[in-house]
Amino acid sequence: TTFRDLLPTNPKSEIRNPTLSVLCRTIDQLHAAIESGAETVYCDFEDPRRYKDAVADFKSRSSHSNSKIHLATPRILKPGETGYLKLIERAEPDGLLLRNLASLEYYKHRSDLIKVADFSLNVANPITAALLKEHATLDLLTISYDLNISQVLDLLALAPPDWFEISLHQHMPMFHMEHCVFCTFLSEGTTWKDCGRPCEKHVVHLRDRVGQLHRLQADVGCRNTLFNGRAQTGARFYEALRATGLSRFRIELLDEDQPAAESTIRAYQRLLNGESDSSSLLEDVTALEKLGVTEGTLRSGAH
Repeated sequence: TTFRDLLPTNPKSEIRNPTLSVLCRTIDQLHAAIESGAETVYCDFEDPRRYKDAVADFKSRSSHSNSKIHLATPRILKPGETGYLKLIERAEPDGLLLRNLASLEYYKHRSDLIKVADFSLNVANPITAALLKEHATLDLLTISYDLNISQVLDLLALAPPDWFEISLHQHMPMFHMEHCVFCTFLSEGTTWKDCGRPCEKHVVHLRDRVGQLHRLQADVGCRNTLFNGRAQTGARFYEALRATGLSRFRIELLDEDQPAAESTIRAYQRLLNGESDSSSLLEDVTALEKLGVTEGTLRSGAH
């Protein structure tokens, strides 16, 4: 087997109308997505027991007959934690946002569910894309956050663009850790059994050396993720991405309330509908112009 044998056989896709999906982390954000007419929603809640109500809420309120709701798995799954995946399954979503190999294995027989690989599976080259798409029977792959715009365009030239979705707007997760800051500093306990779940009652930000506040969130396994306090957007690369045939774009909300979430969603809907450009979008959405974790070729005087 040579390197070329591992590449996708047909890297082209037909040009489709662009679609916008919205990742929500609260019920208010889910309601904003529904009110904005989003057809595809991902829910990423700290407590998967709330997923069943979220699915029922979405299906009863959404005005689109072909609307879909996907539920996100935890970022990390340890042995003995498949109960979380059972909770997700019992919520009866349309699809799944899969974040690790354990979830790929667990749901491998669920051909009735739409399966989307999230950024943590690190699809950064066409060979990885082909292996996951074809052998893990995935419907969609999120492009790795490690790629800058020129690397994204290279990937889309070597693999079918309709395999992929890209996060065009997000608060970048900066690190994910086992240590629970909530338990350590906001409780007298040492584990979830005796901490009193302060993560469900308090909002915590960490302040960096220049004064920027970054949002800390706990997941169902008490692992903490620190998200960049400032959102970033790849909107100015939208036309270049569309020219490749890429049609699926995602925005990821963090701590926006319902009005702010709705405003952000509608701003990107106008961009995708050709009613605005990246300059006018930035008048409505406060975000750093950047795609991916690394700046690479994106560095400019605007930063």
